[in-house]
Amino acid sequence: MSETYKGRCLCGAVEVAVTGPAIAEGFCHCHDCRAWSGAAVTSYALWPADAVTLTGETLVNYSQTGLAHRKHCGTCGTLIAVSIPSTGIIDVFPHRLEGRPVSVRAHVHYASRVVDMPDGVPKFADLPAEAGGSGAMIED
Repeated sequence: MSETYKGRCLCGAVEVAVTGPAIAEGFCHCHDCRAWSGAAVTSYALWPADAVTLTGETLVNYSQTGLAHRKHCGTCGTLIAVSIPSTGIIDVFPHRLEGRPVSVRAHVHYASRVVDMPDGVPKFADLPAEAGGSGAMIED
């Protein structure tokens, strides 16, 4: 049986649970993630949609383009996840999951970065080719 990790927003009104291993995990440097989070870099961990459960009466969904659906708590504002329906994937902010170790496997959209992170982790200019990007790499 796969492990399940749970988390919640700051006020506790929204809960998230993931089961099994993440498909991919790392840091994103894209403009959209920076604008939404207010941070220079965000962490991501991708799961198949059927491995993620999101619950709570204050769960808010926002989609600027219809491609990505950003989810947060309407009460405390905590960022929880981003679903990408066309791919069947949900990106859960890994630091929301209590007790789950975070494993940075790649940096994506590193060409858009506002801060250098020389950490020896692979850096994609945009996205890996298998995720629809160019697959181009940037030196550490």
